[in-house]
Amino acid sequence: MFKKLLLSTGLMSLLLPTMAFAADDKTPAQLASAIDSVWVMLAAILVIFMQAGFALLEAGSTRMKNAGHVAGKTILTFGICAIAFWAIGFGFAFGDGNSFIGEGGFFLDGSAEQTKASISLFAESPIPISILFLFQLAFAGVSLAIAWGGFAERGKLAVYFIFGILFTVCIYPVVAHWVWGGGWLGQLGMQDFAGSTVVHLQGATAALVATILLKPRIGKYNKDKTPNLIPGHNQVLSVLGVIILWIGWFGFNAGSTLSATGDGFFGYVALTTNLAAAAGAVAALVVSWLYFGKADIPSMLNGVLAALVAITAACAFVTPRDAIIIGALAGIITFFTAQWFEKAGVDDPVYAFSVHGIAGIWGTLSTGIFATPELAKAVNVGGPGLLYGGGLHQLGVQALGVFGAFAFVLVLSFIILGLIKVTIGLRVTEEEEIVGLDLSEHGTYGYPEAMKKAQTNAQTL
Repeated sequence: MFKKLLLSTGLMSLLLPTMAFAADDKTPAQLASAIDSVWVMLAAILVIFMQAGFALLEAGSTRMKNAGHVAGKTILTFGICAIAFWAIGFGFAFGDGNSFIGEGGFFLDGSAEQTKASISLFAESPIPISILFLFQLAFAGVSLAIAWGGFAERGKLAVYFIFGILFTVCIYPVVAHWVWGGGWLGQLGMQDFAGSTVVHLQGATAALVATILLKPRIGKYNKDKTPNLIPGHNQVLSVLGVIILWIGWFGFNAGSTLSATGDGFFGYVALTTNLAAAAGAVAALVVSWLYFGKADIPSMLNGVLAALVAITAACAFVTPRDAIIIGALAGIITFFTAQWFEKAGVDDPVYAFSVHGIAGIWGTLSTGIFATPELAKAVNVGGPGLLYGGGLHQLGVQALGVFGAFAFVLVLSFIILGLIKVTIGLRVTEEEEIVGLDLSEHGTYGYPEAMKKAQTNAQTL
């Protein structure tokens, strides 16, 4: 053991001068660029890993007969999104163009020449365009994953191909360009640091349209229109999914600084993000306890996600104290809106619009209330909020951005999904829904042992 230690120490002593010499060859700017590039790449990986969180959360929140389908379509739809965003979506979002849409950067080749010619927004960035693309792709993938919540347990698999491509090409990148790509909302100073509106409200609005057009699941409502509880089959999977999403959100928000050097601002963003999530968890659990008389775990999970969605816009603009307020209110608002939508006849199986839509609206508006002058100046986007001497101006810009994005996605989603409904159809047949999408769409079961047991029991009867 002692000989091994001496050997390893000797090897390190030989390597360290070489490493130091290699570092000496780099200028401070080159080292900073390398560190920032690694950080953004890591952040992209964290955000892409959120797909695992969505798979576990949605599978656990739906019935066993649909678990394999719900989890598996996550892989399919991210693959569709990756190809469509590479080919066209990224260019529409960030390519040079006008205040409405980008017009260059299609079929990205990763070259500096293409970047300078058609994606000038990133032309001077020290981070390679390929890494920036992966980071933005991860965001587009999250928005599309949110949209599928409205299709849960009754949507046709073929619709995932059609709507997945059209959402990634025609819907998501347009609003992304408006806010982040040099479009009209960005020019007005809209504050949406990591995407409460761009990512979450867009996906949630599409989910709401799908939910309305698909209509409720079989057995969800009685003849008198009172709702029945259709519980998810595995709360443990849902909890694990939320933990993964919580961790992934550090890539989402802190990664949006696009830098790990300098003043370490990414750490501050991570701080406000975490405090908001914690407040959302506690507030939602407490309010569910008071409302139901029992502490409801799914409500707590939704509270975490709602708080994370809300702080996504505000994380770089608000104080830690205000982040707690934003997160707690997001958890409470989402709890009550989820109850309202269900009673109103909107069967949203994973509460996509309440968690990502309502909370996204609140989070986007919250910067117009809580943004501080110092942080708005540091980020160089917009101005202070209502409570910090900014008057109603920033709040008005935020409200305009919310309304514009919501209206655009609502109309286009209704057109696209409406056309799909009258052509190939959106929903599986009643028989296929009763059997479950695992068997009807894939010919296999997510839990084959349970299927064998059910078949044995049927034969016995």
